[in-house]
Amino acid sequence: MSPAQPSTRTADLALAAEIAGNAGQIAMAHFRAGTTGWNKADGSPVSEADLAVNAYLKGVIAAARPDDGWLSEETADSEDRLSRRRVWVIDPIDGTRDFLRGRTGWAVSLALVEDGAVTVAVLAAPAQNRLYAASAGLGATLNGKRLAVSGLATLAGVRLPIDEANMAASFWPSPWPGTATAKPNSLALRMAMLAANEADAWLEGRSIAEWDVAAASLVLTEAGGLLTDRHGAALSFNRPSPVIQGIAAATPALHGEVLHRLDHALKAFAARREQRSAA
Repeated sequence: MSPAQPSTRTADLALAAEIAGNAGQIAMAHFRAGTTGWNKADGSPVSEADLAVNAYLKGVIAAARPDDGWLSEETADSEDRLSRRRVWVIDPIDGTRDFLRGRTGWAVSLALVEDGAVTVAVLAAPAQNRLYAASAGLGATLNGKRLAVSGLATLAGVRLPIDEANMAASFWPSPWPGTATAKPNSLALRMAMLAANEADAWLEGRSIAEWDVAAASLVLTEAGGLLTDRHGAALSFNRPSPVIQGIAAATPALHGEVLHRLDHALKAFAARREQRSAA
């Protein structure tokens, strides 16, 4: 039976939802409980909870889907995954900074990638009592309720999960004519806000690890959203270097303008760097 057939896809989604929920409860046992955290070599934070969740998920997926590959923020990467059609892309706790601060803007992120495309995705945000789930071609849900993006067609009134101070920053071609919403530390949850009609657009110019956005990308697109990298290219996953070149995400009608604004900002940043280096 092909992994793309509905019965297998349903089984994969059920597995992902079950273990993401279990992983969320493992994380909650550490949340606001004095869990030890430290910085990795690249400066990003990690905690005992990240490692506990990672160990649980790796163990159950290896047992339940022994032929599948594995890519996780908290596991040393291996070229073995490149030879697998199916690879689980995991962020045990996306938004560790919020987790360590006792804030609720974090999530367990699971995505199943088949031939470079996400086919099953779950985001468990237990501190918010939220479980996002999506299956390719079958839609996205939040706690079992079908999701749909806002459908906003113009920038007027646009909602973005960014800092309020950045709404009118000089690097945009003009101020955003809307409002700043909540900004969880989890990049996945920022994207999920679009899917849940709690925001209309989100953009990030920096390079992002695949595990940060793999699950959320399917949740958003299955809710009717549109996203690309900063160059306007479609996202693909389980690449030799698992890095996404920025994100432009929005309702379909706004995506082109969001991508234009991101490009404008990146060029402004590049010009500033050149001026500083020339000084």
